[in-house]
Amino acid sequence: MDSSAPQQAYDRGNTIFSPDGRLYQVEYAREAVERGSPSVGVVTDDGVVLAARKRVRSPLLEADTIEKIHEIDDHLAIASAGHAADARQLVDVARRVAQHHRVRYGEPIGVESLATHLADHVQEHTQTGGSRPFGAALLVAGVDPGGPSGAEGEPRLFEVDPSGTPYGWRAVSIGNGTDGIRGFFEDRLEGGLPGETQRGIATALEALATTAESDLEPESLDVWTIDSDAATVERLSADEIVAALAELES
Repeated sequence: MDSSAPQQAYDRGNTIFSPDGRLYQVEYAREAVERGSPSVGVVTDDGVVLAARKRVRSPLLEADTIEKIHEIDDHLAIASAGHAADARQLVDVARRVAQHHRVRYGEPIGVESLATHLADHVQEHTQTGGSRPFGAALLVAGVDPGGPSGAEGEPRLFEVDPSGTPYGWRAVSIGNGTDGIRGFFEDRLEGGLPGETQRGIATALEALATTAESDLEPESLDVWTIDSDAATVERLSADEIVAALAELES
């Protein structure tokens, strides 16, 4: 009799715990995220910076069609890593939730509230028969209209992993090379967060460079900022990314 049969049985079911308390399908989903190109988020005094490295597999591929960062609402954006199709479905859920909140309550949804809702949705797929865990992780970033301190315009950053757990961060990475990038953040930001958005952009690009096999190329990068004062989401143009990379090299 094959001694691996019991192990395989637990491996096949995403709703069954193994004897040592593991859900193998969730762990495989995390592995899918770790194989994806990285996305990073950095909180600054002025807002939040999201940056991602896109995997351009061919010179014939139009890099602009690869979406790693998505605008959710005027004050919210999401970066992803892992299976792009799974991430796109979660982004659609986030947009619907944000718009329903505006219509129902007449105000923008809080960053933590959106992250928690997405985490609940993701977690349901780890315990529901006939479905599988999402093979994507998300960075939910934005300006909280009413944060824990009660201050307006508070920048927030949350990670939602394939298990359906939300974590709040000051700086974080998802995707390939996460351990190295987080180590970079811990060393670089030990004295505190970047005060200005431009410094946050530089820190995010430096973090992505730590896992790149060659120099960063502007067409393979996506950089967005969320401004605390204006509560707006802006995408950096190609020229602005080129200027930011040139500043790093100088």
